[in-house]
Amino acid sequence: MGLIDPLTALVISLSALVFMLVRRVRLGIALNVVAMILALLSVDVIDVPKVLYSSVDPSTVDGQLALSITITSFGIILLSQLYNDSGTIDLLNKSLERALKSPKAVLTIIPAVIGLLPVAGGALMSAPVVDLEGNRLGLSRPKKVYVNIWFRHLIFPMYPLSPMFMIAVALTGIGSVTLLSMVIPAIMIMAVVGYVAGFRGVGRPLEERESLREGSDVKDLLRAFSPIAVSIVGAIALGLLSHELSKRGLDVLIAVVMGLLTLIAIAKVTSKSLVNALKRPTIYDITFATLGAFLLRSVVSASGLSEALKGLVPSGSPSLLLIVAVSTLCSFSLGSPLTGLAISISVLKDVIDTSFEEVALMYMASCLGYIISPLHLCLLFTVDYFKADLKEVYRASLPSFAVSLAAIVALYALI
Repeated sequence: MGLIDPLTALVISLSALVFMLVRRVRLGIALNVVAMILALLSVDVIDVPKVLYSSVDPSTVDGQLALSITITSFGIILLSQLYNDSGTIDLLNKSLERALKSPKAVLTIIPAVIGLLPVAGGALMSAPVVDLEGNRLGLSRPKKVYVNIWFRHLIFPMYPLSPMFMIAVALTGIGSVTLLSMVIPAIMIMAVVGYVAGFRGVGRPLEERESLREGSDVKDLLRAFSPIAVSIVGAIALGLLSHELSKRGLDVLIAVVMGLLTLIAIAKVTSKSLVNALKRPTIYDITFATLGAFLLRSVVSASGLSEALKGLVPSGSPSLLLIVAVSTLCSFSLGSPLTGLAISISVLKDVIDTSFEEVALMYMASCLGYIISPLHLCLLFTVDYFKADLKEVYRASLPSFAVSLAAIVALYALI
């Protein structure tokens, strides 16, 4: 038994997490500290080291998976940083802009592709393009913010190399291909909602764009996108070839290393650039946040919190609505989809019978709650970049959030 009951320990721990995030404590530190606070309050002090170690015990398959996913997160953020430092991200941005003929295609595809690189505040990378093309279509400032944010986070939920996707697979045991197949219909709903809301009433461009150099642009595009492509294809291929690699998380880890080597080769990354990238705190922040998610799962399991929560859930209560409420609120309040999802899974996994559909709903609700969170850095940076009124941005965004969430709930309820 711990010092206090598990529910009170959870409230104290989450309050501490919110306080740390508001005070701008790094996510990696905050999530690990919360896992330890919860452990000290809800688990027998003598058992705390054993519980924490069980998360990453290399002698178990679950421990190997946790270590692999944590190291993979490090590799993915390093890949993102090298993309930015080497100028390859600019090449990708410009080649996409010139290769796409439609301004609407530019406004939807470029933020989505740049969103594959999980850099904090990364929406600023696509903001200049959105500003230019948005002016050609006569979009208002709030609409530019909406388009940049909504489409930046469109592909992200089904990106198998995102830390959030990997955490969902690792914590729930659902296969990556299964989760992907469940998420794609929801993404299609978001794409339709975003396109209608973003471009309703928009006519032809106000001015023509400069002529394109298709051959050169396609070559640059393939070159700039190849590290991401190698990582994605490698992860899928290795996962299909070996179940043993997949259940230990080694398929994605090997694929990310392949992507890193590809980027280093095509961008001629020097040892100095690599060292400079390794000095960036962001790389270690996401890495430790991933580790914190696994620690939190083990602590919740050992604390008896799930049993305590079961007593609060009325018999026969609609699990879909419970999932939506908890997942959306966690991500919205914390401004972090990874943290919101980790908490939601840890708390709800043993409270309700989580089917594939319910795991997918938990995942998508966490994503949607994050998109409109007032603590969402991409949202705040984009609002500042376009000098837009935050109230007007929410007026443009909230209907899309509500319609998308309602449609996704209906989709999974029907399934």
